[in-house]
Amino acid sequence: MTPTPMLRLMTRVAQLYHEQGLRQAEIADRLDLSQSRVSRLLRQAEKEGIVRTTVAVPQGFYPELEERVQAMYGLREVIVVDVYSDDDQAVLRTIGAAAAAYVETTVQADELIGISSWSETLLSMVDNMHPQPRPAAQGVVQLLGGMGNPAVEKHATHLTRRLAEMVGGDARFLPAPGVAGSAASRLAMLDDPFVGNAMGWMREVTLALVGIGALEPSKLLAASGNVVGPEEQRELQELGAVGDICLRFYDEEGVPVVSSVDDRVIGMELEQLKAPRRCVGLAGGPRKFAAIKAALRGRYINVLITDRYTAERLAGDWSGLPADVPQEVTS
Repeated sequence: MTPTPMLRLMTRVAQLYHEQGLRQAEIADRLDLSQSRVSRLLRQAEKEGIVRTTVAVPQGFYPELEERVQAMYGLREVIVVDVYSDDDQAVLRTIGAAAAAYVETTVQADELIGISSWSETLLSMVDNMHPQPRPAAQGVVQLLGGMGNPAVEKHATHLTRRLAEMVGGDARFLPAPGVAGSAASRLAMLDDPFVGNAMGWMREVTLALVGIGALEPSKLLAASGNVVGPEEQRELQELGAVGDICLRFYDEEGVPVVSSVDDRVIGMELEQLKAPRRCVGLAGGPRKFAAIKAALRGRYINVLITDRYTAERLAGDWSGLPADVPQEVTS
């Protein structure tokens, strides 16, 4: 760039404004310029590369990693949190806190929120939320039956009711077990008008908040009574299941696994998860990696909140790319 009087003036104006913090009116007075010319010179300084904007990313944030995972899997948004332990409980608490902030800052007044039961990460999210100063959503719908072991049944209703309180909406419960005793009893329960209403609300959900489960159930799910038996576990394993959302299982390609379990589950189906504008998956940790990756490949969620180590594995695992991701993303 050849030095010229105009470039010198641009540089001087830029220094006074950006380095010394003078207002445009003060610069105009000091250099005997009009304020409108000072404004034009500042814009031109950016075009000429004299002023360059850089973003200093605070420690603990990973925007480049988030963008890479987002591009690879065609997601709407990715939120990566820093963790300092590979302990499952520590990971879920950190993810839950990040999810709480995400919901508080993005929920819309006309939103109908769906939330899955039996997720410790979602419970952590709700426990980290603050009451909104004004109603932030019309209601919260329970996406998976919550009745089960009486000792832990309150978890599901607490989760739904507490979130409804936080966003100022009404709580809409699904008064049924997550897994019925038989296919026949499931059909009988679906005939109940209260259960039928709850199932109908699922079609209206605009924001779904779901946990992602590994094939091996968590301690909470195992204690709930809403867990498949040993024979069904073996069946699912033989069919290639790697994870579930709302007790709907899928294989490593994200393809739904058709098994006897489906005939007993009372809750949202995998294909229904694709209808809401946002389906937010909360999960992390090594135990759930295969389930998370498969859920992304199946396009069951479009917002992922996870830990840094899981995100790095996803970003480095090119075999996880959906077929329709442009090749230039991987270059």
